[in-house]
Amino acid sequence: MDAHSDAHRGELVLRSTRVVTEDGLRPASVTVEGGRIAAVLPYDTPVPAGVRRVDTGDDVVLPGLVDTHVHVNDPGRSEWEGFATATRAAAAGGITTLLDMPLNSLPPTTTVPHLRTKQDTARGAVHVDTGFWGGAIPGNAGRLRALHDAGVYGFKCFLSPSGVEEFPALDRTGLARAMAETTAFGGLLIVHAEDPAELTGQRPGPAYADFLASRPPAAENTAVATLVELARELDARVHVLHLSSAAALPALARARAEGVRITVETCPHFLTLTAEEVPDGATEFKCCPPIREAANQDALWAGLADGTIDAVVSDHSPCTTGLKTGDFATAWGGISSLQLGLPAVWTAARARGHTLEDVARWMSTGPAALAGLRHKGAIAPGRDADFAVLAPDEHFTVDPALLHHRNQVTAYAGRTLYGTVRSTWLRGVPIATDTAACAPTGRLLERDD
Repeated sequence: MDAHSDAHRGELVLRSTRVVTEDGLRPASVTVEGGRIAAVLPYDTPVPAGVRRVDTGDDVVLPGLVDTHVHVNDPGRSEWEGFATATRAAAAGGITTLLDMPLNSLPPTTTVPHLRTKQDTARGAVHVDTGFWGGAIPGNAGRLRALHDAGVYGFKCFLSPSGVEEFPALDRTGLARAMAETTAFGGLLIVHAEDPAELTGQRPGPAYADFLASRPPAAENTAVATLVELARELDARVHVLHLSSAAALPALARARAEGVRITVETCPHFLTLTAEEVPDGATEFKCCPPIREAANQDALWAGLADGTIDAVVSDHSPCTTGLKTGDFATAWGGISSLQLGLPAVWTAARARGHTLEDVARWMSTGPAALAGLRHKGAIAPGRDADFAVLAPDEHFTVDPALLHHRNQVTAYAGRTLYGTVRSTWLRGVPIATDTAACAPTGRLLERDD
């Protein structure tokens, strides 16, 4: 009996000439037992009789993507999105785990009873593993510990208006109180970082330039400076959500070098779309903070390359088609991209000389580490057998009618993207996404699962 015999007697062997492992991209056979990875073995390791083998050829096996920034909006605004549609779109895009934001559902996830309502809505409806963020709003700092103990992964707050009245922003005093409270029990505060004093009133109209001017980089830069100051003072763990302004990166890098516990994410739309290409009136491109200029995008890519940016996540923030009509002052701000994030990022990454190992680090390993999802984010023994099988050189044109999320509005319509997701595997089983009747197999997660 050889040294690998126990490890490769699992129930499944997934084999490819290209597997993204912790040691890089290489040929490998991945054995699965009980929904977990038992071993990552040489490609030509013999498969014992009775063990199922799936050979993906030259298609790349990536660790299943982890998206820690998704607005499912269910219950309460389920006409915007829902757990079944959002998670089916996620699975079609190679995502195997997502964390739901505490808004724009009704009720928001700001108390334990509200969390239970959301969990009851999601139970039995999710195609991928799904966890939940809590929310920090004015007046609920005393309830955060109970939410933490109930299993949320951390707490989101806004420094500027959120866009929905049931989730108000925190002022500096409220921010400091929430940060002190989460620090007391070892929690994580995640922040929509735009300083309201730097936001200008937006003139109604179709011009994207007017919308962009209304949310200048200074709003993000000032908010990040505030977070750094408070995180240093309180020794808090803080995460900056959906960074769009690359000008904030030097301050973040300096703070981290000094030991401040602050991390940062960006999103596919900031890495792949530019202000210069947004047509006037094209409100499908509206999001907050906004898509900025090409030079800013180049600097965001540099922040990814040098490790200042920890993760790339979708900020999937859908709405009904009707809420995307009108002008940039009135349309809902949000980009729907769950199904397209991987090919969008890969298309831009490959053009800039980055590898699929880089993409896996940004879109799987990094988000999993951020949220403490210790069984996710890598193809390694002991991790969940979650995989995305990608044909990286295949390209396709985005057809909104083929997207699984509830309202087929997308800023990527008509774009040619590289990277076709062949299949997505959750705990060693392929996720079926071809029809709405596919049985959901995802689990509801709680912190430390």
